[in-house]
This record gives sequence, C-alpha cells and structure tokens, in this order.
Amino acid sequence: MFQHVKPRSKLHSAVSIVELIYHSAVRDVRKGHGNAFWALASNILTTVIFVLAFYLMFTVLGLKGAKLRGDFLLYMLSGIFLYLTHVKAMGAVLSADGPSSPMMQHAPMNTIVSISGAALSSLYIQVLSLVVILFAYHVGITPFEIYRPIPAFGMILLAWFTGVATGLILMAIRPWFPGFVTIFKTVYQRVNMIASGKLFVVNTLPTFMLSIFDWNPLFHIIDQSRGFVFVNYSPRYTTVEYPVMIGIILIVLGLMGEFYTRQYASRSWEARR
Repeated sequence: MFQHVKPRSKLHSAVSIVELIYHSAVRDVRKGHGNAFWALASNILTTVIFVLAFYLMFTVLGLKGAKLRGDFLLYMLSGIFLYLTHVKAMGAVLSADGPSSPMMQHAPMNTIVSISGAALSSLYIQVLSLVVILFAYHVGITPFEIYRPIPAFGMILLAWFTGVATGLILMAIRPWFPGFVTIFKTVYQRVNMIASGKLFVVNTLPTFMLSIFDWNPLFHIIDQSRGFVFVNYSPRYTTVEYPVMIGIILIVLGLMGEFYTRQYASRSWEARR
C-alpha cells in the first residue's frame, strides 16, 4: 500500500491497463463457473433453448411461412442471438465491480478496468458460442451461406456495444435507486422480447407499428443484420447510424454518471446490490 510508484512511459501504462483488463475479463468469465468450458456450455444451452422454444412456437402457430426466403433457423438466430448478446452485455456491465467493491482496494484496479473486463468477458462468451453453434449447424445439419458475413458480425458488435452503453447508465444510477434499476432491467429485458423485432420481418409491418418499435436501437440492429445475412432482404425502415449514435450518447452519459457516483462511494452500497 505504502510504496513509491515510479513514473512510467505512456506505452508502459497502456500495456499495464490492457493486461489488467485481460485479467479482469478472465476473472469475470470464471466468476460464475469454476470451469470456462461450463460457462461456454451454459451460454450455448441458453441460446439453443431460446431457438427451440421459438421454433416450436412458430411451428405450432403456423408462422413459418412469414419468414424470409432462406434458412429458417438462421432467420431466428439472427434475431435471438443479437438479443441475447445485447441483454447479456447490459447485465455484465451492470453487475461489474463498483467503486465500493473490495477489488478497488488494490492499487492498480479501478472501475473502468472492471467495466471493460466485464464487457469483454460477455463478448468473448457470446462470440465463442456463436462460432460453436454455427459450426455445428453447418457441419451437422445443413450447409448455409451468409450473404455479407463481416457486416453481419459488425451488427453483433453493435448489439454488444449498445448493451454495454445501457448497462453503464444503469450502473451509474444503481447506488442511488437500486430498486428502480432492478425493476427496469427486468422490464427492459421482457419488453425487448417483442420490441427488438426478432420475431417478425420489419419490412412487412404497417406504418403504425413501426412508430411503436423504431425508438429501440436493437430493433434497427436486428433488421439491419438480416439485410447482411440474407441476399434477398433489404431493410427499408431502419438504419445503422441510429444505434451507433444512441450507443455513443449513452456511453458518454454513463461515464459522466459513473464518475459523479464514484465521488460518493460508500461501503454500504455493496449491501444494496
């Protein structure tokens, strides 16, 4: 604790921060599971259960005919997986160690490292799960082709980015309104089950329904991702720019709120999480 810290170069400081974020991300991956393999298996199982549930629902209700021309499972994954990436990133950041956490007693540790580690651990698990699921589906069930894979992956990153931004806002206000944040997180996840647009094709919606959903960045992201996944689908009512702008605004506001909240850090906050 009482040690003299020698001045370091900017490069050395940057490398040290990256190393801290890496170890924080590894800790977050292994925090819920003693084995990283089980963390991955659990996430894959969650995605598979979602897909099977919606597949059965679409089959029983006879809605499979309303899908895009293309692989039906790929159509569902393009919505469900982005939804899961978004909400899991939000939850990871929201549950990251705050300024009153015992981890902050270690000199190099700070909240930015904690938030970055939680966000990256969520992204790592989601991307690895996606690779495993798509590989198993392509090899074990039926080959498929993604029209523009790089922009489609960019939409996954954008869903993750907006989830991180939303989680950062909630993390900043959680010490002041813990009950509200808990309720809002639950309601937000439930609302996005429908409002994210993963269950329908946006181009087929009437105008009055578009005005209900187009406030949601995830609604734009999922629709745009389907434009990149399927060669015969071109989004007409959504944009990439809107979720990017919303994500940047929320990140800035979240960092400002987190900095303000950090000034009033109290050990009692940890008991209110």
